[in-house]
Amino acid sequence: MSHLSEQEIIRRNYLEEIRSMGIDPYPHAAFPVNMHAADIKDGFAINPENFTSVTLAGRLMMKRIMGKAAFAELLDCTGKIQIYLNRDELCPTEDKSLYNTLFKKLCDIGDFIGIEGYAFTTQTGELTVHVRSFHFLAKSLHPLPVVKVDADGKVHDAFLDPEARYRKRYVDLIVNPFVKDIFVKRAKLISYMRRYFDDHGWLEVETPVLQSIHGGAAARPFKTHHNALDMPLFLRIANELYLKKLIVGGFDGVYEFGKMFRNEGMDRTHNPEFTSVEIYIAYKDYIWMMEMVEDMLEKVIAQINGTCESQIGDNLINFRKPYRRLSMFEAIQEYTGFNVEGKSEEELRIFCKSKHIELDDSMGKGKLIDEIFGELVEEHLIQPTYITDYPIEMTPLAKKHRSKEGLVERFELYINGKEIANAYTELNDPIDQRQRFEDQLRLAERGDEEAMVLDEDFLQALEYGMPPTSGLGIGIDRLTMLITGQEAIQEVLFFPQMKSVKE
Repeated sequence: MSHLSEQEIIRRNYLEEIRSMGIDPYPHAAFPVNMHAADIKDGFAINPENFTSVTLAGRLMMKRIMGKAAFAELLDCTGKIQIYLNRDELCPTEDKSLYNTLFKKLCDIGDFIGIEGYAFTTQTGELTVHVRSFHFLAKSLHPLPVVKVDADGKVHDAFLDPEARYRKRYVDLIVNPFVKDIFVKRAKLISYMRRYFDDHGWLEVETPVLQSIHGGAAARPFKTHHNALDMPLFLRIANELYLKKLIVGGFDGVYEFGKMFRNEGMDRTHNPEFTSVEIYIAYKDYIWMMEMVEDMLEKVIAQINGTCESQIGDNLINFRKPYRRLSMFEAIQEYTGFNVEGKSEEELRIFCKSKHIELDDSMGKGKLIDEIFGELVEEHLIQPTYITDYPIEMTPLAKKHRSKEGLVERFELYINGKEIANAYTELNDPIDQRQRFEDQLRLAERGDEEAMVLDEDFLQALEYGMPPTSGLGIGIDRLTMLITGQEAIQEVLFFPQMKSVKE
C-alpha cells in the first residue's frame, strides 16, 4: 500500500477495527429512511409534532466532539442538517463502544451513517436531530477535500479547480452544493420542454444512434465498424433525416431528446457528445416555429427560475417574447458595414482576408459568409435574436425562400453570443433535395470534411411525399448554461470529455 497517503492508510486500519467490533462496514440490509433533511427544514416550524420519529441516512460532513456529547453534520440528497449525539442516551448500558470507539474514533468525514431520532431546535436556534440510534452504513476510504471557512467568512482550500472538479464530479457534487442545483435545473428543463411538447400532442420517439450514413447536419462524424454485418457505422451527428421519415410515415409532430456526436474541436461551448432535442411539425413553416420557440422558452424558463431573466457574467438575458429578428445579411451589414448580398466568392475572400479571417480552398460562398458571420457578428447577439434567411449553399436541407432568390427559409436563435437553436422550413421537394446533395458532394471533392453525403433512402422517402413541415433543433447543454448562468459547457455536463491523464 505504498501508493496510499497516510490518511488513506489510517482509514483502512479503521476499517479493520470496525470489522473487529463485529460491525459490517458495508452492510447488506436496507436502511429504513422515512424522510430527508429538506423535509425537516421545510416542515418542522409548521408541524413539529410530525418530527418526533425521524430516520435519516447520509454522509458525515462534520464532527465536533465535546466529551460525552457531539454535534455533527449529515448530508443527504436534499442538503445538510445538524445532528446531536449524547453518549449516555445512545449507549444506556455500560458498553459505550458505539459512541466512544465507533463514532468518536472510527467514523471519518465522508462515511455514510444512518440515524433515528427526533427533531428539535437548539438554544442558538439551529434545527437539529437528536440521535436515539446510530448505524454505520459505508466506510469512506478516501478523504474528502477539506473546505474551511474562517471567522471572517473567507473560504480556504475549496475544491474549485475546474479540471479536478470535472474529472472527479462525484467529489464536486459532495463538497460544492451549487453543482447539484445546476443539474437539477437541467433535468427540469428537459422535463418542462417535454411537457410542453406533449401538451401540444406531439409524439416523443427514438431513432438510431448508430447510422450507416451520417446525415442531417454538416459535421465530422465518429466512425466505427460493426463486426457481424462487416460494415462501417457512424455515431449520429443529427437525427433529422430519421425524424422527417416519420413525418412521411404519417405523424403530424415528432420529437426526440438524445445524444449527438461530432468529431470536432473542444472548447468552452463544445463537447464531442452533446444533448439536443429535435422536433418536426407537419403543416408549419419557420415563421410559425419562431413563435413557438419563444413562447416555449419564456414559459419553461419562468417555471424553472421563477423569472424570465437570467444573469450570465455581465449580461442579464431577458427571455420574454417577442425576440428580435434579423436576416443574416442584415446582421452582417449592421455589425461590419459590409453588404455580402450579391458578392462573388472572390469578393468575399478579399473581405475575409482584410479582417484576418482564416480561410481554406474548400470554402464556397456559403462557408465564407458563415465565417464572416461567426467571426464578426455572433459575439454581439446577447439578447435572444433570430438570425433568418441563410444562403442556400449553407443549408442543403432547408426549403428555398419563397421570395428571396438564393436564400433558404432558416433561422438560428442566438443568445449571449452563441447559437442555441436551428430551424428550417423543411425541403420536401425530392428533386431539389437530390440536387442539393449533389452540390454537397462537389464541396466534399474540394476538401470540405463537413459536407453532407447523399442519402438515397431519405430521398426515396421524400419521393413518397412529405407534407409542408418545419423542423427545429435546440442544444440542451447550451440552453442549460443560459438558465444556470454558466459560461463553460463543462459546468452543465456531469462527465465532460477530458484528455487522458498520463501516469
